[in-house]
Amino acid sequence: MPLRQIRFLIDETPPQRLDKALARDVPVEAALSRTRIARLITEGAVAVDGWVVKDPKARVAEGAKVEIEIEEAQESHIRPEDIALDIVFEDNDLIVVNKPAGMVVHPAPGSPSGTLVNALLAHCGESLSGVGGMKRPGIVHRIDKETSGLLVVAKSDAAHHGLAAQFEAHTVERYYQALVYGVPDANDPRLRGVKGANFEPGNILKITTQLARHKSDRQRQAVLFQGGRHAITRARTTERFGSPAVIALTECWLETGRTHQIRVHLAHAGHGLVGDPVYGGKRKLARAALSEASSEAVTKFPRQALHAAVLGYDHPVTGQKLRFEAPLPQDMAELLGLLRHG
Repeated sequence: MPLRQIRFLIDETPPQRLDKALARDVPVEAALSRTRIARLITEGAVAVDGWVVKDPKARVAEGAKVEIEIEEAQESHIRPEDIALDIVFEDNDLIVVNKPAGMVVHPAPGSPSGTLVNALLAHCGESLSGVGGMKRPGIVHRIDKETSGLLVVAKSDAAHHGLAAQFEAHTVERYYQALVYGVPDANDPRLRGVKGANFEPGNILKITTQLARHKSDRQRQAVLFQGGRHAITRARTTERFGSPAVIALTECWLETGRTHQIRVHLAHAGHGLVGDPVYGGKRKLARAALSEASSEAVTKFPRQALHAAVLGYDHPVTGQKLRFEAPLPQDMAELLGLLRHG
């Protein structure tokens, strides 16, 4: 494999560990995360003052000469596909895409092509500097196939590491728009009896549970209170529809980001998403609560009515604060239009 060499000197007062010192002093243009550097050390790709060092915890002195040999990023086995993308932002390190409903994020046995990654490989081409030694987009978060909205994807190893750290620390701003059955409201006595659900000031529903894969249906997530992974969702009702109100537009935001989190949490609270074939189900609406056209549109909505509308984070390389908004897709906007007119 072709190799590239990165040479630099250790600056004054280095951290005690070699991997930390290298992560601090490696040239920015090398686009190497600390995780990648640690792996390169153990693989014998790092020499300090001419000697190969394989211990990431080794000490290193100020002024030491470091040489890192890196295999040029390999081509991904995933096939690029010329698929149109709604690109909200792009630079050398990352790309923000407004994903349409119906598109899978990453190839899997049931969806080997037509995915966002296939499209990004074609769009980005040689601008992918390599994530983990592979020329591929760095996926740090996902949204479900039938959920629309904003995703940020890394184009470099440094961006991938920096974004992943922000998602792990729960500092990324993520707001969703969802249409749900019923109206989440602090005055609803039923919700006071739902384990894990409580209301914060401002009529904000907070749901705190554990989530894990369902024991009998591997396509579903299940709410637990022991085991699983900690999950917190907040939701606030912004509009009510019907007389009596039978549908609500809610703004949801995540403190954690688990598979199907909003969908399973709102269903647990008794407010499943309109159109959700897994958790929301089909519900009978109170007769005459909505017009016949609105009621039929709700019943026939073909996917979970969920849209990732806002995404905010610090640029992992420049440190600039970035925040993006994506308008509702046509199908949800049309449904809302009907509901607003009765």
